[in-house]
Amino acid sequence: MNRRAMFLEVLGIPAEWVPRKAPVTAVAEAPLAETIVMAEASEVVKVAAMAEAAESVKSVDSTEVATPPMTADNFDTPDAGDAAEIAETVEAFDTPARAAAPAVPILRQSNPEQDGRDAAIAAMDWPTLAASVAGCTDCGLCATRTNTVFGVGDQRAEWMLVGEAPGENEDLQGEPFVGQAGKLLDNMLAALGLARDRNVYIANVLKCRPPGNRNPEPDEVAQCEPYLKRQIALIKPKVIVVLGRFAAQSLLRSTTPIGKLRGTVHTYEGIPVVVTYHPAYLLRTLTDKARAWEDLCLAREVLNRAGAQA
Repeated sequence: MNRRAMFLEVLGIPAEWVPRKAPVTAVAEAPLAETIVMAEASEVVKVAAMAEAAESVKSVDSTEVATPPMTADNFDTPDAGDAAEIAETVEAFDTPARAAAPAVPILRQSNPEQDGRDAAIAAMDWPTLAASVAGCTDCGLCATRTNTVFGVGDQRAEWMLVGEAPGENEDLQGEPFVGQAGKLLDNMLAALGLARDRNVYIANVLKCRPPGNRNPEPDEVAQCEPYLKRQIALIKPKVIVVLGRFAAQSLLRSTTPIGKLRGTVHTYEGIPVVVTYHPAYLLRTLTDKARAWEDLCLAREVLNRAGAQA
């Protein structure tokens, strides 16, 4: 199977086709639904071509490890039977109100009490840090949470994935990225030969769920970020992949749209950062899955470069 066919399969198109050019009169008389299908198919072909072009760019590191091909089995959306849960996940994650409001960069003024708290967190070992998060009452989210969501994965991981905040399922289970978005994320990791318990650590900017999955407030991020910083310092990942607009804008202190943050290697606490889309967004926008794959390949390239320089 060639690369173009592979990407079409991932996008859910069983075969590539291009509509024949019909006479003007025939097009004018064609049913509206058929005309729409032809237009959509043309757009899919364009997306596949762009994805193929991006994939053809070879890594500068000749020692790059072979990766399983991206197929519908290892990088695909859940079955159609899960449509109701998918819709609920997407609605909770990406409502119009959320999409319109950019994250606000944290510009916290120094104060002795906050500085002392941050310094204490920066000195914690892993068990103490986990216990501190579990008992944290430093912002109002403690009053509405069911569970804190500390993180999951390999504490010596080279890859670290950072999302925004727990959702409803995460709050109930105490683990990040579960439900349909979590299944898609696991498939994305499997396409790279990774898993939650193998060379990956997954965390969020916030450790508690904001009520109704609203955007985190700046003071909530300010209270929680020292925990994330300490996790990063203890894990010492070689690359951080930031999932979603709000997490990217929060960590990078930016209001730049995610589309412009993608494709560039940023830094956080001295660690290379690659920005990509949130899995819940990809459940709705299938055409951006090819772009998300490009982002993961960029992160892999960054990690390979770090390994070559070590």
